[in-house]
Amino acid sequence: MEKKYILSFDQGTSSSRAIIYDRTGKLIEKAQVAFSQFYPKKNWVEQDPWEIFESQISAAKELLRNRKVNVEDIIGLGITNQRETTLIWDRSSGEPIYPAIVWQDKRTENQCIKIRNKKGDFIHEKTGLVVDSYFSATKIQWILNNVDGARQKAENGELAFGTVDSWLIWNFTKKQLHITDHSNASRTLLFNINTLEWDDELLELFNIPRSILPQVVESMGLNAFLDESFLGKRLEIGAILGDQQASLFGQICFKKGMLKSTFGTGSFMLMNTGKKPKFSNNGLLTTIAWSMDGKVKYALEGNIFIAGAAIKWLKDKLQLINSFDESEFMAYSVKDSGGVTVIPALAGLGAPYWNNNVQGAILGITLGTKREHIVRATLESLAYRTYEMLQLMKEESQLEIKSFSVDGGASANNFLMQYIADITQIEVNRPKVIETTSLGSAYMAGIALSFWTKEEILAFHNVGRKFVSHIGPDEAQKLYGEWSRVAQLVIKGSEQFAEN
Repeated sequence: MEKKYILSFDQGTSSSRAIIYDRTGKLIEKAQVAFSQFYPKKNWVEQDPWEIFESQISAAKELLRNRKVNVEDIIGLGITNQRETTLIWDRSSGEPIYPAIVWQDKRTENQCIKIRNKKGDFIHEKTGLVVDSYFSATKIQWILNNVDGARQKAENGELAFGTVDSWLIWNFTKKQLHITDHSNASRTLLFNINTLEWDDELLELFNIPRSILPQVVESMGLNAFLDESFLGKRLEIGAILGDQQASLFGQICFKKGMLKSTFGTGSFMLMNTGKKPKFSNNGLLTTIAWSMDGKVKYALEGNIFIAGAAIKWLKDKLQLINSFDESEFMAYSVKDSGGVTVIPALAGLGAPYWNNNVQGAILGITLGTKREHIVRATLESLAYRTYEMLQLMKEESQLEIKSFSVDGGASANNFLMQYIADITQIEVNRPKVIETTSLGSAYMAGIALSFWTKEEILAFHNVGRKFVSHIGPDEAQKLYGEWSRVAQLVIKGSEQFAEN
């Protein structure tokens, strides 16, 4: 009997999801299980490795239970994951030696600044990355230096490092495989994206033993299997992709110059730059998009650390809104932000600033300020940061950008998408299925398992809604200019405060 479905595991920053797609690429059913975030000190963010793993399995079981899809009708699965989050575990027992240090964690920032000042260009040429606490290398180093006996065990080959994909597959395969793919390896600050190998000079610089590293494999076609004990059937794992690269694939950005932006916890803009890495001089990252059939595709990436998290902050911390949907309604309920300006630096500022000393700010508050103004100003600020990313992409790629694709939970906010179209003066395309992170891993796994061809995917991928600018370029520039002037003042003030 012909197999009907592809299963995707989407292991994100705040939840794990399992999603079923049919042969036409239609999302049939999904299940989501949230898990805990821990903040033991200021700027520290940790997760329980076992909770990550168990939440992913729980989501899959809930999915099959809810839909009553027969697991026998699933041909296989693809995996996509939160990137850079760092885990180290004992190879023998399989037990983590420390909680997962999340990509948002800033505990090693001061160390990164010192390394960046001395070796930033050297590391950038090898990895395409900026030396930042965002990436895995200094997180690994911190665990080895701060957990009793860890460094000696690492030197003895007793420990294993992995990003979340490696941790999941290690457990899915019952300790049989310690692997990662090119897209995830390229986010560690230890992988040379030119030679496609772990780099000895970088390992020496960060004082990390090679023995703890996973084997690097292609993103597609892993020869790995989810053990039958989990879902009642042995399922082939056809693909691994870091979440943003998976979204690029899910938006069918297969050609050089194609661009997408994901609005999840953060906002991540990627452009397919083809077969050769394009190195940025202005704070964009160069990363491996994916590898398949012996070929590697590269991408330029701009990171905004806070996007959907800002809306969540409005709801959970400030309690200005009761739901994510309400933020759209409230933003439309006022004609403008009433002079309020928000700088959404709740976890520092990524490209082009790369300044983690900057903290969030709400300015321009008067006796006439209403919560609607603050909500609208917060959404507007995300559009201004998106504009900055697009300008950098244009400059670095030397390509004209006429449209770009969006996805992720916050892309469902029509006000935000319209305001982005207004400020950027570029058409914004939102697909019918905004779960393109999971869709990308499903697409790639489906190709690997001969469930789909690329041509079939291109044929059934549809845009759900287009947003075009409702204002002129002069007004757009005026609005951005006003926000940018305030942002520069906040950055300058934060730097002066940090110095004192």
